[in-house]
Amino acid sequence: MSDLIRSASLQLRELINDALGVLVAEGTAPAEPLPAFTIEIPADKSHGDFAANTAMVCARAFKMPPRKIAELICEKIDLAGSVFERAEIAGPGFMNFFLSKKWFADAVESVLDEKENYGRTDYGCGKRVLVEFVSANPTGPMHIGNARGGAIGDCLASVLDWAGFHAEREFYVNDAGNQIEKFGKSLSLRYMHICSEKGQEIYKAAADTDEVCAKIYGEDGNTADFPMPEDVYLGQDIIAHAKEYFDINGNSLENVSEDDRRKALVDYALPLNIAGLERDLKKYRIVYDNWFRESTVHEKNETKLVVDKLMEAGKAYEQDGAIWFKATEYGMDKDFVLKRSNGLYTYIVPDIAYHYNKLVTRNFDKAINVLGADHHGYVPRLKAALNALGVDETKLDVVLMQMVRLVRKGETVKLSKRSGKAITLVTLLDEIPIDAARFYFNLREANSQFEFDLDLAVEKSSQNPVFYVQYAHARICSMLRNLEAEGIAVPEKADFTLLTDSREIELIRHIASLPREVELAAKAYDPAKITKYAIDLATLFHRFYDGCSVKNAETPELMNARILLSVATRQVLRNVLTILKIEQPEKM
Repeated sequence: MSDLIRSASLQLRELINDALGVLVAEGTAPAEPLPAFTIEIPADKSHGDFAANTAMVCARAFKMPPRKIAELICEKIDLAGSVFERAEIAGPGFMNFFLSKKWFADAVESVLDEKENYGRTDYGCGKRVLVEFVSANPTGPMHIGNARGGAIGDCLASVLDWAGFHAEREFYVNDAGNQIEKFGKSLSLRYMHICSEKGQEIYKAAADTDEVCAKIYGEDGNTADFPMPEDVYLGQDIIAHAKEYFDINGNSLENVSEDDRRKALVDYALPLNIAGLERDLKKYRIVYDNWFRESTVHEKNETKLVVDKLMEAGKAYEQDGAIWFKATEYGMDKDFVLKRSNGLYTYIVPDIAYHYNKLVTRNFDKAINVLGADHHGYVPRLKAALNALGVDETKLDVVLMQMVRLVRKGETVKLSKRSGKAITLVTLLDEIPIDAARFYFNLREANSQFEFDLDLAVEKSSQNPVFYVQYAHARICSMLRNLEAEGIAVPEKADFTLLTDSREIELIRHIASLPREVELAAKAYDPAKITKYAIDLATLFHRFYDGCSVKNAETPELMNARILLSVATRQVLRNVLTILKIEQPEKM
């Protein structure tokens, strides 16, 4: 796996250090400890491919002007046999370095040699990382926030894999706790409505489930005949489950205890919902390595285990029959309850046990959670508890994600939680292509507010970023087909040092930066860097193609070099779109 930019940067640092060593050896520079200096890639490429501030930071130690130091370094630096062809001094002492033609030629060769593996790095050293995302309550369908979290989490796992980590995807199934109690209550109420005389009267006259729902419950899921309390789910899926159970089993639960009725309905509906989550996520091209159920934490008494450990470590205490965590010892305003006086654990205890399971029981090197921004207050609590359990809290990282605003024809698409008529993942994917959804949700950093233009997502124009990138791939495929039709085959090799036009150089430079971008995206947990890279790559290819004729190149040798540059660009586009799990059409 090659990373030519990193290799060049390391080589330049060594060349500068060698030049400084020569200056010290001959007495021109004092034998003082060398201050840390940076090597960076200038935004303006006229200032070179790399720049170093060595002379600036050495001014005090060397007791001479930075410009003088830069002149001395450039006089002694030996670029022979390196990937650099020349150095220049700018301003008060900045040193700019320019890459050789061979470096650019090697960059194209690297893509053609490594093919579908080009862009992979060893940055992660095979460390085991668990990425948990979506983890929607299985009490109803996934909403638009889950759609964004799914795209971000899945692409983040891909980025980490390409960066050399062993990344696994996990869905945490909340199949215990208050939301399941609420689920059971909601199902029971809907079921009893259907069993009632009034419900049966309407039910028997209706043709299908939708008509039953409309006749009994109306638009908002709540009518005078069948009023619903505030603490229930009003989604149409709850009504459908109750009706389906009644269709199969009739009124068999009408006269049983409330607890037995709720349990029977939950046992029927919950597996259907979980299977539906898995099915819908697969449609979204998300396949998890693990589906971890919260109920297993309770069944294995792992909740008791972590609370007992906190008590034994002196990090929790009992007061008024409840067990409290000493959160104030970890910089929080007040302690919080782990176990209530009634013997029930608070919501955070299963989460503490679950993360202890991730990082200790299963021994992952890192756990990464993609969560909604409303969890910002919950994260410090979780980290503090892990710290108190002897777990390095830095092994847990959290990506906080802002919500999405859907827009159609310039107007915000309104969502209603009360009526259960929010746009779900499934309804979104019925309206826009999966490629567009996955690309759009990764256009911005997770912590940024995001406006999703539903009209633009289906538009077949350069204004639509995913279409724009896919079109670049299809354009290369079309060009190669046309050349083949004219008897011009893709050459096996070419002289890439002939590629000297600024548009060719910029395209190659961008191609060479993919391993670095993958590494940066992995470090920042930010797949948006990959979508931006893809858009920039498409732009640079279109600019090259429009300005540098392939078929009518000045010489056959230059034509061959441009053909293979196009092939390399196509490969890089494929690799980037593979990371994002987006299709690479050959015709559009």
